[in-house]
Amino acid sequence: MNRQLSNLIRKVPCRLLYGLFLVCLISVPLFAAERQISGRIVSAEDKSPLPGVTIIVKGNNTVGSATDTEGKFKLTVPDGATLILSYIGYTSQEVAVGSQSELSIEMAPDQKQLSEVVVIGYGTQKKGDVTSSVASIKREDFIKGTVRDAAQLVQGKVAGLRITTPSGSPTSNTQINLRGINSINGNSDPLILIDGIPGGLNTVAPEDIESVDVLKDGSAAAIYGTRATGGVILITTRKNRSNARSTVEYSNYVNIQTIARRPELLTGNDYRQKISEGIDYTDYGGNTDWLSEIMQTPVSHNHNLTFFGGNSTTNFTGSVNYRNWEGIFLRSGQNRFTGRADLNHAMFDNKLKTNFQIINRITRTSGAVSPADNDAEYGYIYRQAIIRNPTDRVKTETGAWQERDGYFYENPVSRIYESDYDASFKEMRMNGSLDYAPMADLNFKLLVSNVQNSNIDGGSTTFQHTFTRLSNQNATAFRNTYANNENLLELTGNYAKSFGKNRFTLLGGYSWQDATYEAFSASNWDFPTDAYDWNNLGAGGALQKGQASMGSTKNKWQLAGFFGRLTYSFDEKYLFMASVRREGSSRFGINNQWGTFPAASVGWRISKERFMQGFAGVSEIKLRAGIGVTGTIASAPYLSQISYNFDRAEGAFINGKWVPGFVPARNFNPDLRWEKKEEINAGIDFGFLKNRISGSVDFYSRKVKDLLYDFPVPVPPYLTGSMLINAGTMQNSGLEVLLNLVPVQSANVVWNTGFTYATNRNKLVSLSNDQFQAVNDFFDAGYTGEPIQVSTHRVKVGEPIGRFFVWKSVGVDDNGAWLVESKDGTIIPIANATPEDRQYYGNGIPKHIVGWNNSVRFRSFDLALNMRGAFGFDILNFQSMFYNNPRNKAYNILKTAYDPIDGKVLNTDLVYVSNYIEKGDYWKIDNITLGYTLPVNLVKGMKNTRVFVSGLNLATLTKYTGIDPEGVSFTGFSPGSDQRDKYPTTRTFTAGLSVNF
Repeated sequence: MNRQLSNLIRKVPCRLLYGLFLVCLISVPLFAAERQISGRIVSAEDKSPLPGVTIIVKGNNTVGSATDTEGKFKLTVPDGATLILSYIGYTSQEVAVGSQSELSIEMAPDQKQLSEVVVIGYGTQKKGDVTSSVASIKREDFIKGTVRDAAQLVQGKVAGLRITTPSGSPTSNTQINLRGINSINGNSDPLILIDGIPGGLNTVAPEDIESVDVLKDGSAAAIYGTRATGGVILITTRKNRSNARSTVEYSNYVNIQTIARRPELLTGNDYRQKISEGIDYTDYGGNTDWLSEIMQTPVSHNHNLTFFGGNSTTNFTGSVNYRNWEGIFLRSGQNRFTGRADLNHAMFDNKLKTNFQIINRITRTSGAVSPADNDAEYGYIYRQAIIRNPTDRVKTETGAWQERDGYFYENPVSRIYESDYDASFKEMRMNGSLDYAPMADLNFKLLVSNVQNSNIDGGSTTFQHTFTRLSNQNATAFRNTYANNENLLELTGNYAKSFGKNRFTLLGGYSWQDATYEAFSASNWDFPTDAYDWNNLGAGGALQKGQASMGSTKNKWQLAGFFGRLTYSFDEKYLFMASVRREGSSRFGINNQWGTFPAASVGWRISKERFMQGFAGVSEIKLRAGIGVTGTIASAPYLSQISYNFDRAEGAFINGKWVPGFVPARNFNPDLRWEKKEEINAGIDFGFLKNRISGSVDFYSRKVKDLLYDFPVPVPPYLTGSMLINAGTMQNSGLEVLLNLVPVQSANVVWNTGFTYATNRNKLVSLSNDQFQAVNDFFDAGYTGEPIQVSTHRVKVGEPIGRFFVWKSVGVDDNGAWLVESKDGTIIPIANATPEDRQYYGNGIPKHIVGWNNSVRFRSFDLALNMRGAFGFDILNFQSMFYNNPRNKAYNILKTAYDPIDGKVLNTDLVYVSNYIEKGDYWKIDNITLGYTLPVNLVKGMKNTRVFVSGLNLATLTKYTGIDPEGVSFTGFSPGSDQRDKYPTTRTFTAGLSVNF
């Protein structure tokens, strides 16, 4: 009998047992003697009553109350109760009831919005003292649910910082941009620092992050010199800096994904219907949904374990994160392990503090093809599934892959199963610091770090792959590897002093950074067997034919900087900050390796003035203005130096002598230097009604000079026909608004809501300097791909960036061909149009970016709702341009392809016309998370136990007919291009649990 019962229990699903266990726990009654108390809560500052103070009985979130308009409250509590008081603008506190029945409580003003610490360059500052444009998002305000990296934690919460996820691939990162486009050839990505060490958005797990601070304007970012034009994002990890807690935290979640929106294609039955109508389609007798054949419903999971412990002298933090994500395409996925340990130790009466941190990250990517180039290889498979004849079969009657002849026409399922890819990325980050304070107002800090990462990947195809049939490559294989070693040393001194109403800080420092990168690659084909994969490259026959490839490279760069900063405050009213950085980089010409980057900003806290004391509802009004200069570093080393390629069949005259095999690839430019951005920012920070209404408004204007641009130059005297030169100017200006509200605050319900708004205008001012004049006052960007093969955008001097350059369509003629507007305004057939008839049409950069974030707590329930939108921009719908044309019967198309235009069905070759440029405005219900926190001590030893469910990318309100208006690139000079070869965006549903021990 016992054995039968045991077998029966084994058959019960673990998840069902877990659910029943929770139900039993929640059903446990709690009994205790109770009594009624009353009291009054006032401000310790002016003894005024505080209405709406939230009062919760510690250990039981379901018992609580709130003060009335006179600050009074009544509450029934158990014996020995402790009250937890919280109120916006005041320090939360705990009050032991004891034997009291009538309580009189004073709450101390906190001005949390102002006194909270904000991380700035090489230090921290109270938010009330900040005079630059800095955004700080704390852990409790992060986006909830499934997030892929640090950027997605603050998505929609920082005005001017646009974060999107254009790809649903598990290997892709978010796309991020701050205050518009600021460079042509330089690196305009934000500088990412993790605890002061350069890194990436994936360096640490999102669960291991305490805060994200964004230095938005030039006066804040100038202290980082040449790397700061794209802004600076400071990520602070969780640390047990004091002995306040010794605990273990565990969290996990599991999610499933679906494609956000599928294209509506002709089915096999649709084909047969068209054939019955006399349309020349081929019916192979099947009915295959090719998209379903290459897709799956992925199940992913994430686990995070964090340890805090120690005492006032020595404390530590340790965390382990494991993430296993699958993709919606078959055989696409990634797993990632991240471990971090942080140790703090103080000695000599806390005068000397030491810190040591180590982060180890291992990422394993495996599947059918490499996810490189923005998932272009999976995107190509996606394209093949769209165009494949739906009446065809996946395999023949003999079990072989069903292939057909056709231009770029391949079986998408065979490409997935007849290829293999594997990559292993490893990173080890070690850093340590010594912080010595010889006296109360002075401290010195030495920070050193070493970051080593390496990657090895390989890919192969089998004999049955389409490469064999189309290219006679009888199995292929490649192997790539690279290693990067980066060192950093920083020495800073900080002196702070207060006397009377004066307070100032003085920072000085030195920074040194160097990095060495090495890489090797090899490929071969025509193998005797496809069982080797990439593990026996020498066996390929292409080696003997001289058609195998092999390459290697190495580069190194150094960066050194001296910097200083002064902050001054008088009577907490008048604020001033000035900084300067003198920096040198080996990436530039010998005549311009050093540059100076100054900044200054001022602030006036009007709310601290005596004449404002009569305005009781004003918590904070601060005016601030700043100016700063930052740089954009070159995208690669050695760009200022001569470079030669080796080609045995060619040669060149070098110093008057013919040198066979060496071909000049780059000219010498000793004057090459960094792009320089000058930015002015003016803003106001405000808070009303004890900061239940708070926010900021910023206006900025930035000009980027000395743009890095490839100019055509004569040969001779130059060795090659183009040269990277500093020439040209770009201009950006914009407005950013942040508004935070607490509409409801009571014992049972608290609702926080926040709005962000940003708008940006840009212009290319020039493409020349005193020495070089560009041949054209424009350059083209973007590309349609085959078979159309034209550029999509044009950037012109004096005009905004992001505009499409296209034939403007005005309808179709009686033969179904496009009619377009010529350069003189007449209407002509597309066949008669010339390149000169193309014109500017629309813009791929949104004029307005909006975010709306909400969090609601109702007793033990919490709800987060995040929405975002973009307006005033256009999208080139590649899907429509290629698949909304029924001319080529060899490819499948969208069901809308036969919809008449001007009463006529389109009947023309594929072409790039303005009909395919659509309004991209959208409003996205992006994230909804519902959580429930179980009562404290429901299970002995467990606390803060929370379960939640979440949905990501739930709904998009838009008139755009493509897949996802946010799934497009908005960076670079061809924004708004919704490429056809892409990894589609996804919708995610998550369930999770977190608990403290």
